[in-house]
Amino acid sequence: MTTDGFSTCLWFDGQASEAAEFYVSVFKNSSIGRVSRYTDAGPGETGSVLTVEFTANGQRFVALNGGPQFTFNEAISFQVLCADQEEIDHYWTRLTENGGEGGPCGWLKDRYGVSWQVVYDRLPEMIHDPDRKKADRATEAMMGMGKLDVAVLERAYAGE
Repeated sequence: MTTDGFSTCLWFDGQASEAAEFYVSVFKNSSIGRVSRYTDAGPGETGSVLTVEFTANGQRFVALNGGPQFTFNEAISFQVLCADQEEIDHYWTRLTENGGEGGPCGWLKDRYGVSWQVVYDRLPEMIHDPDRKKADRATEAMMGMGKLDVAVLERAYAGE
């Protein structure tokens, strides 16, 4: 990793390597980078994984095995903008597998408790349309969904 720009640090309780491998398997343009380990200076067990640097979908992350003190919540989420239903289905399925759970309006939590928004990339355009009737129909349709349905959103937006 370079020293410029930003990197998101995700705090785990012993699952940093597993989580990094999972995210790299879900997203294109992804790879595992440097892995650092605890030393005799602690506080973790010497030789155990402290951090894993990884890139997922071109974004830089650090997975930290920090312990049980902090957990994820919905105050922070990652948006995955999808071009079509196939992409939405892919990310929704992969991110909710093995213990993840779907939520309303395209939101979900993965098996580690990280929140994601799997979003149709035209949705922001739809809900910000200056034609308030179109925007309201799209918004109302989205509010009734868990995983987003592109066809239903497009029909609502068009007034069909």
